[in-house]
Amino acid sequence: MDKRLDPLFTPWKVGNVEIRNRIVLVSMGGTNLFGWMENNHFDKDGAKFILKVARNNAGLLLPGCQPVYNPIMGQWLYRNKKMYRDLAGWMPEFHKTGAKLFIQLTAGFGRSFTISEMMEKLYSGPALRKVSKPFMDLDRITATASASPNRWSDKVPSREMTVDEIHQMEDAFVKTAVLLKQAGVDGVEIHAVHEGYLLDQFALPYVNHRTDEYGGSLENRLRFTTEIIKGIKKACGDDFPVSLRYSAVSHTKGFRHGALPEEDGAYEEAGRSLEESSKAVKILEEAGCDMFNCDNGTYDAWYWAHPPIYMPENCDLKDVEYIRKSASVPVVCAGRMDPYVAAEEIDAGRLDAVGFARNFLADQEWVTKLINGREDEIRPCILCHSGCFNMGHYRGVPNDQSLEDSLHLARCAVNAETMQWDKHYIRRTNHKKKVIIIGGGIGGMEAARVLKLRGHEPVIYEKRGELGGTFIAASAESYKGRLRSLLAWYRKQMKDLGIEVHLNTEISSADEFPGAELIIATGSAPRVLRKVPGFDKTIEACRFLLAEKDEAGSKKAEGTSELQTSESHVLENLTVDGKRVGKTIAVIGGGLTGCEIAYEIALLGGKPVIVEMKDDLVSQKGVCLANSSYLREWFALHKVPVYLQASLQEVKDGSIVVRQKDSARSIGTDAGVDNYYACAEDANETPVTDGSGDLQIEIPCDSVISSAGYLPTPLGTGRKDKNVQFVGDCSHIGNLRSVIWGAYEAAMKI
Repeated sequence: MDKRLDPLFTPWKVGNVEIRNRIVLVSMGGTNLFGWMENNHFDKDGAKFILKVARNNAGLLLPGCQPVYNPIMGQWLYRNKKMYRDLAGWMPEFHKTGAKLFIQLTAGFGRSFTISEMMEKLYSGPALRKVSKPFMDLDRITATASASPNRWSDKVPSREMTVDEIHQMEDAFVKTAVLLKQAGVDGVEIHAVHEGYLLDQFALPYVNHRTDEYGGSLENRLRFTTEIIKGIKKACGDDFPVSLRYSAVSHTKGFRHGALPEEDGAYEEAGRSLEESSKAVKILEEAGCDMFNCDNGTYDAWYWAHPPIYMPENCDLKDVEYIRKSASVPVVCAGRMDPYVAAEEIDAGRLDAVGFARNFLADQEWVTKLINGREDEIRPCILCHSGCFNMGHYRGVPNDQSLEDSLHLARCAVNAETMQWDKHYIRRTNHKKKVIIIGGGIGGMEAARVLKLRGHEPVIYEKRGELGGTFIAASAESYKGRLRSLLAWYRKQMKDLGIEVHLNTEISSADEFPGAELIIATGSAPRVLRKVPGFDKTIEACRFLLAEKDEAGSKKAEGTSELQTSESHVLENLTVDGKRVGKTIAVIGGGLTGCEIAYEIALLGGKPVIVEMKDDLVSQKGVCLANSSYLREWFALHKVPVYLQASLQEVKDGSIVVRQKDSARSIGTDAGVDNYYACAEDANETPVTDGSGDLQIEIPCDSVISSAGYLPTPLGTGRKDKNVQFVGDCSHIGNLRSVIWGAYEAAMKI
């Protein structure tokens, strides 16, 4: 192990509980020991995950948060005594690992409860609301400190909680904590003044307008939490630690409107400021809090609590270290943390421990690999949220998430096995077969990896000179070091497993392998808008990304996102397929790919203009609100011209012509931000009414990048037997999750 990491592996104490090292698994929905959004029970899948992480050298483990009042069927967590007996029977096995376990308890979600379209229908119709109340009482589930809008939907507002409901909730915390202590759990964590959940909503002045003892002063706004802490301490004793999940700073401007990292000091904080936070930790510590487990943000600024790849590494560290100065109990920091930075801060005495979450979903053994000096074998989290936390939201749609995903959080896009062990597992074969894989992208490599582990003999044929396929372009942007790390991991797997690979070998037809087991992973091709005059003048998105990467010549070794040299002149000097890119670049398509390209262009000093047919950016299923809201708010802050409900009509030399609905000009945002998307003033456009009520707009630009989507390109074959399988985008266009999971399943079938 690298000696710089030594401080991570020293013991520390929370109250009287000694913990073997400074690495903390922080809670994620779906890793629960008592079930998630279902009848409470001892959850064997959650226990399997927790035990595997404990056996791989984590110090303190916090399973997914458990609502003391379950939203489904209105169950109180303390009433099912059997699951505590089951937990007690499991705890000795857990403690054999040497790790410690705190169970995180939450009062619930309040106005942050994720509302789906089905829930909107249940709430909006009086008859349906009455019928659904016994199993989903939305009026109670979404109740908060004061009447407020829901984060996801205007159709299900939150009412003010009564004092009796508050006391009922406090009593449930105490009763549950007593049962957990009796079951042998080492401590509890109150999911409290954190992330804009219910207890945090009481603490935040922009949500709490109460005039009783639970509103007004800071002490009153924290009273709900402090009464819970005091109640647990009184019932369980001072030797039973009570940790607090805590957001140091809200970084929130108001309802549904966050503050980006670069706005530090340039906005008015609507939630908890650093100054108030320093006072709050003293009040909470006086109540009996033994540890602060910290990050930042609220559901209104969700990219702080669930950092996407656009957020800087260690994004919460500065704020957490500031409030640590006011605390005399241990302070933990989570949020895109780098273990080397964490070790340095712990060694300097500025931090006590470090929290990680999604890293453990991607690779439950990553700490062991770190200890053993096998860092290049760690499968990296790419911060996509598409497997673990894909609650999507865009204009007119609340939580756009399938029921399957809603009920099964904590799965992982890059690791098909995590929390899906009954569905995805390595089963050794008794009949070794040679399997031909056509296409060496992520899908082809994942299929080859699983096949080899099962005992088969996979052979990859790739037409290009390197493995990776479209993912090479997808990982090219300067901020996508995690994706480049994943690509490097796959390439290493191919080498370490001894998988036969033929590069620069194009297979024209699957019929070249008659009778063989075939997996076809030939990917997709960009959509061409043939009816648009001048479309041949555009630059295809992947071609741009690859050319930008090559022109910069500045990316460090795979696995980093830093640049060796300034790229300020990359765009001006860049030519793609004979077309000069220039500085002002129109991006056709405002989905995730188009928005990420526009973001990269802006980071490189260019001036992007986005044209999107739908009425919002990143209007697609499977993209977490933490990711999409960052991009939308970043474009708004930087006044990137965005044309919604607009279609490309013509590409000229030096400009494009788009047709836009006149009503789109006044589209705002959920947050009510004025001029969210700058148009005429910043893009130098020339709008002309075309007689239909729509506008024909000519927008000057140096070049045009097409990100209009992709079409499957399955390799042609006359064979229709069961020995041919299509995986990834050549079957249907999806995302990295669908590619990896589909490839895993295809390899299982052989």
